Amino acid sequence: MAKKNGNILIVDDNRGVLTALQLLLKPYFEGIITLPSPVTLPSVLREKSWQVVLLDMNFTSGINTGNEGLYWLHEIKKLCPTLPVVLFTAYADIDLAVRGIKEGATDFVVKPWNNQKLVETLLNAVSASETKSPANGPNAGRTAESSHLFADTRNMYWGNSPAMQQLRLLVEKVASTDANILITGENGTGKEMLAREIHSLSPRNRQEMVSVDMGAVTESLFESELFGHMKGSFTDAHADRAGKFEAASRSTLFLDEIGNLPYHLQAKLLTAIQQRSIVRVGSNEPVPVDIRLICATNRNLQGMVDKGEFREDLLYRINTIHVEIPPLRNRREDIVPLAERFITRFCKQYDKAPISLTASACEKLTAHSWYGNIRELEHAIEKAVIICDGNSIPAEMFQLVQKTEIQQTEASTLEEMEKAMIRKALDKCGGNLSAVASQLGITRQTLYNKMKKFGL
Repeated sequence: MAKKNGNILIVDDNRGVLTALQLLLKPYFEGIITLPSPVTLPSVLREKSWQVVLLDMNFTSGINTGNEGLYWLHEIKKLCPTLPVVLFTAYADIDLAVRGIKEGATDFVVKPWNNQKLVETLLNAVSASETKSPANGPNAGRTAESSHLFADTRNMYWGNSPAMQQLRLLVEKVASTDANILITGENGTGKEMLAREIHSLSPRNRQEMVSVDMGAVTESLFESELFGHMKGSFTDAHADRAGKFEAASRSTLFLDEIGNLPYHLQAKLLTAIQQRSIVRVGSNEPVPVDIRLICATNRNLQGMVDKGEFREDLLYRINTIHVEIPPLRNRREDIVPLAERFITRFCKQYDKAPISLTASACEKLTAHSWYGNIRELEHAIEKAVIICDGNSIPAEMFQLVQKTEIQQTEASTLEEMEKAMIRKALDKCGGNLSAVASQLGITRQTLYNKMKKFGL
């Protein structure tokens, strides 16, 4: 077989895997570059044109969440939006694969791999990319078609519920300021989307918002990723590199999953936020940065402060304005409109004729608790659109597992169970604190104290 006129970049921390892939792919690619660490990925991508990247999902021993791979996938797409990326994962996780593909990956391969399947996947990714765009260098732009297709995913859907309308008023008030904002809410409620909405309404919207998943950044890379590094400051530092703080200067820096930041690193973040300057790894020169900070978490930071797991001074610094997104089950009037919005998008994505929901399907969706929130709803709709052969989606096409409150709190701490009980009582009593206190068998003052503690 003739060689492809192009280069493949392989990123995997297993040197044995890299050697095996070099031998396997030699007949198919002119240039095969391997990286045992993703740290230098940005600089390597800038060096030459690439036809495809094979990216491992995990680089930290004993951790197989795939978050590191998703983080580096986002970094690749920022530099080379049209460059095809094939994900390499050691475990067959369909949800992770779907998430990776939705976030820009072309395909995925499971380890241990089938040689023929791996080669076919890579060559198909290259062929598909060549038909869309001839260039996959750092300056390659996203096609107008794909931008149009996914434009709606970047728009905040406010809905009609009173809770969301109240939230909208608050956001519109504070967006024009430079106040630090903390967004809280359960998993899947759309915290990053809200952060993008705040950024788009701010005077800084001429610059792209810079997003960092704090759960995906390893401790060893924390300073390098956030503050940057100088050439030669560590083994793989082959060039000077700006960190996220510098990249977000005159824009918005979004720190997602801030509650996952280890305690001993929180002081370094606090210093950067307070002084509005950073020092690159390997340098002594402070670099001023002009950022607007937005943080997000699904964790109870005040509870973490009480346990000594989160710095109180850092919480005060990031929490100038606190915004909480209500869970989907507390705004059921928004479920069907959101579902219809997703149907429209996925019909376009999968090139299907318009599809509608039957009345029974609407009832079923509205009755479901959606503990996975908007993300769970989106996933359910995507599967339904893919499977549906007609022009409507019946109720039986949704195989929804109804979780109970016990299931939700079974493995939680006593504090989390207590918080869940108070929240449930608040919902049941419509926010009547006297009724809530009476139901729980505590005084109103005790209820006030616990609500303050849990951020309710």
